[in-house]
Amino acid sequence: MLLFTAATSQELSAALRDFGPLPDCPQGVPVGHAVAGRDAHLLVSGVGLVNAAWSLGRAVSLPDLSGVINIGVAGSFDPVMLPLRQAVLVRREIWPEYGLWTPKGADARGLGFAQHSNVGTDGGAVWDRIDLDVNEAALAMGLHLDDEWPQAASLSVSSVTTTSERAAMLRRTYAADLENMEGFALAYGCLCAGLPFLELRCVSNKVGSRRNEDWDICGALAALGHTVAQLTG
Repeated sequence: MLLFTAATSQELSAALRDFGPLPDCPQGVPVGHAVAGRDAHLLVSGVGLVNAAWSLGRAVSLPDLSGVINIGVAGSFDPVMLPLRQAVLVRREIWPEYGLWTPKGADARGLGFAQHSNVGTDGGAVWDRIDLDVNEAALAMGLHLDDEWPQAASLSVSSVTTTSERAAMLRRTYAADLENMEGFALAYGCLCAGLPFLELRCVSNKVGSRRNEDWDICGALAALGHTVAQLTG
């Protein structure tokens, strides 16, 4: 049984538009609904890392849960490489706000406390990033990946980047390709719970820009529905 989670009901509805009318999904409450002929639960987590962690914490105890799929939109640091409406699989999640703040950004090891010392790939510890094996997760959950979907690094923030200066700092410091607001919390929760996790995002905007021409949320949502249909088909 799979858990499909998105930050907002708009993202969830757009992503699963091919699977009939969706039930009402109150924030933080997993709701049963068949997806592509499979038993599944749908979860609107709410926006942000705190909401994502709280909502996933309620859902991980669902019986027979075999994996979690995070679906939604994200910003692109480089619209030439990852243009508007592009579907992207996340291969690394980064939390750039954890640790000791310095003029160059957060030093995740500056406090000397890992977020978790018994899981992860860096000596068993998780600091500010989690590497994700996209192909392994898809195989474990019986999902179908398209070779045309690029894999990229994404960082999760509590406030959307609205300036080119901050965008440049984040890109330079963390070598990130995407910006989102929930992915790290979900990846971390699934890692701790021993659950396969797949994150699929469609590009809705250029990170750091507020110009209308650098945004296409409607187009990203439409692309999300097409992509999830392929993923589950």
